[in-house]
Amino acid sequence: MVHEQAGTADCEPHLPPPPPADDGCLQGPAAVAEMKRLLRLAGPIAASCFLENAAILMSLMFVGHLGKLNLAGASLAIAITNATGRNIIIGMSTALDTLCGQAFGAGQYHLLGIYKQRGMLVIGLACVPFAFVWAFAGEILAVLLRQDRAVAAEAGAYARWLIPSIFLSVPLQCHVRFLQAQSLVLPAMASSGATALCNAALCWALVYKAGMGSKGAALANAISSALNLVMLALYVRMSSACRRTWNGFSMEAFKELRPFAALAVPSGLMICLEFWASQIVVLLSGLLPNPQLETSVLAICLDSAILLFMIPLGLTYSVSTRVSNELGAGQPQAAKLAAKVVMCIALSSGFTLTLAMILLRNVWGHMYSSDREVLAYFAKMLPVVGISFFMDSINGTLSGVITGCGNQKIGAAINLGAFYLAGIPVSALLAFVFHMNGKGLWLGIVCGGLTKVIFFASIVWFTDWNKETVKAKDRLFGSSLRVS
Repeated sequence: MVHEQAGTADCEPHLPPPPPADDGCLQGPAAVAEMKRLLRLAGPIAASCFLENAAILMSLMFVGHLGKLNLAGASLAIAITNATGRNIIIGMSTALDTLCGQAFGAGQYHLLGIYKQRGMLVIGLACVPFAFVWAFAGEILAVLLRQDRAVAAEAGAYARWLIPSIFLSVPLQCHVRFLQAQSLVLPAMASSGATALCNAALCWALVYKAGMGSKGAALANAISSALNLVMLALYVRMSSACRRTWNGFSMEAFKELRPFAALAVPSGLMICLEFWASQIVVLLSGLLPNPQLETSVLAICLDSAILLFMIPLGLTYSVSTRVSNELGAGQPQAAKLAAKVVMCIALSSGFTLTLAMILLRNVWGHMYSSDREVLAYFAKMLPVVGISFFMDSINGTLSGVITGCGNQKIGAAINLGAFYLAGIPVSALLAFVFHMNGKGLWLGIVCGGLTKVIFFASIVWFTDWNKETVKAKDRLFGSSLRVS
């Protein structure tokens, strides 16, 4: 079984002798040991994700003190840049969870550096057209999406100043995946924490002291991304933990870009299709009676779900690492055990968080608003949001297992059907035909999530783990890259 290094970041990665074979039973020392491995990975990963999002929220907080127009423009810019950039980069980079994770498990350490460079090339090229979208975001919002022209202009200016961050995010995410595949998760957590603090200081200096206004917050975000990247790159270059996995830049990175893209594109779609569906539902809320109330409450619901999802997201990435490592190491039963154990953790943590959301429904909303009508409506919505969050917790974990196996094409196809053939049509039907308004829209998301749970759970349940081990071996040894 692959040696876990989450708590010993400066140790060399190595493969100890495999454990005695088991039948994937959840009882006994093997399951307890696996649970500890998963949690040691999941905690720092969840903290890193939370800190990354905190930096974005901090920028909005500084902009919010400039005025309503600035806040509306920055919020709209962040929404469109997330939809056409950040989430695509994060999604496509999860191809490295599969490739780097399986290579590390197989002991082919030199391949990790090549895969990382290949990811930076392919994902970087994919981001070029999105940079043009950001450059003309104001015109797109005003003309095509019929947004208020003043807000669209403000959003366009903010998006243009964010353009450097899209190209910085590509190598940053690739470095994170490169380290994560080796179970080196503490460096990313530390750099994310330092970046969040730097971002706050930069926002204060650029927004207020330099008088740049909202553009200063966008620039601070880009500078913070650069600092984060530099810290991780220095760690990779100087740490003994990466001595065998990073051998410098190689021309091998320019080979077999198409097979990499064939995995990266469905990886991106697997993430983005679900995110885009939630954004469509928020847009649909603007067509309901009392659109200001409906849109405000649904936006708060979405923000709350995203904030809490950082916890199951840690499990998602941790299990993708564990499954890919074990498949690469030729340990199908260990990979199966990791999948079983993480599902138990996801069910218990998801249920606990959902119960907390429901019990705190009359308190939770005060973090976002003081308006009585908004608070009352949000309290009614939160039980429905809690149900969808519980399913998201399960789905996220199942997604991690599917990613670890390299089955992102299947995952993307299921997300397409679950949310665009089931979820969104049901949302529209309940909201506009049965007049259930915002609750109807969110129940459609619940329907999409339930559909996804059924299909994802079926795929994982019927996974032939021995076959997945063979596929991992073929993926590694079937390329032109040198293997030992």
